[in-house]
Amino acid sequence: MTDNPVARPSAPIRRMLLPLALAQFICSFAGSNMNVMINDISVDLDTTVQGVQTAITVFLLVMAAFMIPGGKLTDRWGRKRCFVAGLILYGVGALLSAAAPGLGILILGNSIFEGIGTALLIPPVYILTTMLFTDMKSRARAFGVITGMGGIGAAAGPLIGGLITTAIDWRAAFVFQALIVAAIVVLSRGLEDPLPPDPTTPFDGIGAVLSAAGLVCIVMGILQADNALSVSTTLIGIGILLVVGFFLHVRRFERAGRVPLLSTDLFRNRTSNLALVTQNIQWLLLMGVAFVVSAFLQVVRGYNAIETGIIFTAATAGILGSSLLAERLAARHSQRALIMSGFVVTLGGIVVLLLLVRAWTSAWAFAPGLLLIGVGLGAMLTPSVNVVQSAFPEEQQGEISGLSRCVSNLGSSLGTAVAGTVLVVGLATPDRSYAAAMIVLACIGLVGLVASALLPATSSATPSASGAQ
Repeated sequence: MTDNPVARPSAPIRRMLLPLALAQFICSFAGSNMNVMINDISVDLDTTVQGVQTAITVFLLVMAAFMIPGGKLTDRWGRKRCFVAGLILYGVGALLSAAAPGLGILILGNSIFEGIGTALLIPPVYILTTMLFTDMKSRARAFGVITGMGGIGAAAGPLIGGLITTAIDWRAAFVFQALIVAAIVVLSRGLEDPLPPDPTTPFDGIGAVLSAAGLVCIVMGILQADNALSVSTTLIGIGILLVVGFFLHVRRFERAGRVPLLSTDLFRNRTSNLALVTQNIQWLLLMGVAFVVSAFLQVVRGYNAIETGIIFTAATAGILGSSLLAERLAARHSQRALIMSGFVVTLGGIVVLLLLVRAWTSAWAFAPGLLLIGVGLGAMLTPSVNVVQSAFPEEQQGEISGLSRCVSNLGSSLGTAVAGTVLVVGLATPDRSYAAAMIVLACIGLVGLVASALLPATSSATPSASGAQ
């Protein structure tokens, strides 16, 4: 990788950033826009709040479970081909969701089809960005645009989804997604793959099954915690055994000289490992807060989709503002300082959400806390991704991109599963359950702050530093 701070990408390369950024936007949008449709979907499909929570969580979980295999397939099928195939599958899933007669078809279209489509198209977004923007300054700017669009998509999902749901119908929100995906397919016609696909690249099918099944069992076990503790414990235990089996399988493959789904070399970089932890917790906090606040406003306070979505404009404004300042902040502060500051501001936002909501019954009591959370998350999303992606050479970008997106989406699914389950279990005493969910998120955020404090002071990881640190 070239580290040339004065090089400027050509205009055609800069134009390639548009479909990549839009793809990240729509995938993040899909993960949060359903939060404001909880009541509408529950009534229309004759299901419950937990049923909608399951659909949202499974979508995020499927993305996480198949992100690593998706990253590996980019080498075998080609980055652009995976990108377009993922978009098409996603679009089909969105249309199927729009026509869903019941929860089962909604989960098939939204959670399965859109989830797998996202797992195929997102790794190429980050691999192509790393390959096309070869110097650190332009790459940081490109990652800032992409992660910023991802954060905006997640934060603006409730507002846009609320507007569409209130003005038309919740099904129209999925039609909107399909239209955006169609536009991205058209825009991606000029997208060029820097490297040709290699059909001879081996693919570890056993590893893919073990890793996906393990993650699914763990998260689904958490979702079952409020129904049957024995089932929940069993699923989590099976999931842990499958994950352990996955890593044993990887070690066996490497010792035999074969190529596993995920190389253990990716876990020998201390800086990257810590940054992956911060990525996971950032998205856990974003999606956990989004679900808890949305469900509380609709189910407990009785707000409709548009009213709930409007409250989330505070988080959108915070993410947008700090994302726009990302390049300027990166020039003045280390990656570590930005990530630490982001966690401090985000934790401050969670505290404000706890204090103001108890003292003020208006929905606007949520705005200051959501604004702080948006500012904090927007400030640290880009540095965390840049540290991880820049820690490895081009030949490992497929693997690390898949792992990075897997970790982020696993955080999103865990945020909805953990915080959402705490809230749903205690809906009989909503104020207490809301406070409990927020306290759980704050404790997890403290773990992220500690991980960021352990990053090197000059954590702008480069390929030359890709060994253990």
